[in-house]
Amino acid sequence: MKPYVFIDGEFYDKENAKISVWDHGFLYGDGVFEGIRAYNNRVFMLDEHLKRLYESAKTIRLKIPYSFEELKKYVIETCAKNEIQNGYIRLVVSRGFGDLGIDIRKCPKATVVIIADTIKLYPQEMYEKGLKLIIASTRKNFPAAINPKIKSLNYLNNILAKIECIDHEVEEVVMINSSGFVTECSADNIFIVKDGKLITPSPSVGLLIGVTRNVVMKLALEHGYKVEEALLDTHDLFVADECFLTGTGAELIPVIEISGRVIGDGMPGEITNKLIRTFKEYVSKEGTPIYKK
Repeated sequence: MKPYVFIDGEFYDKENAKISVWDHGFLYGDGVFEGIRAYNNRVFMLDEHLKRLYESAKTIRLKIPYSFEELKKYVIETCAKNEIQNGYIRLVVSRGFGDLGIDIRKCPKATVVIIADTIKLYPQEMYEKGLKLIIASTRKNFPAAINPKIKSLNYLNNILAKIECIDHEVEEVVMINSSGFVTECSADNIFIVKDGKLITPSPSVGLLIGVTRNVVMKLALEHGYKVEEALLDTHDLFVADECFLTGTGAELIPVIEISGRVIGDGMPGEITNKLIRTFKEYVSKEGTPIYKK
């Protein structure tokens, strides 16, 4: 079956799913998006993702032409039409058709695109054996210039960091801010475990507060682990007992080495593995149903 793509209220097959070259999402990266997971015929944390989407859009003064409930219905409908049981949804809202200037008044209506397909961010082997990371030389954007709470279409800062890990033949990089504090990776949030406590960078350093990050923190607290948001530097990463990443695409994946420093004993840690099992169990039964029974 060909995948069907939702564009502005209509469905198109993959070959005919097109937007104008005059769209400001294409011309300027002017828009917002969400990546969302589906597990076991349910869309995971859909309300939370949509809430973040609407908040991102409001901050950049982008009006989404559908209500919250309408857009929620369209996400479910797109998944059902593509017979998604376990998959990935990319929901994009761009500024829409305009001219060659950056005046938002020249774009009368936003463009809304929903893609439902599958994704595999990392090879399965790395979920079992762990990732090797490097510290990126590309610094995280200054949060006063572009607020990291906005999940915008302009991902060039992250892409430049991702290029570094491609050049070094690793799968991910850690991004540092201008003050030398750890923020996040190019596409994931980062956690360390030290003396039995989970620690993740504080939002104050300039990071996207991930939906999966929040879920993992909630699950860890429910299972009796201490969880802390703190200012971390590279030294804190190097001397961690365990390390792992979280993200909608990545889910939860162990880290065993950072810039040549082995983390812990060089194997996925005990707490990390417990959280992976807990997370898998949790996502299998939570979410908004796709198919009516």
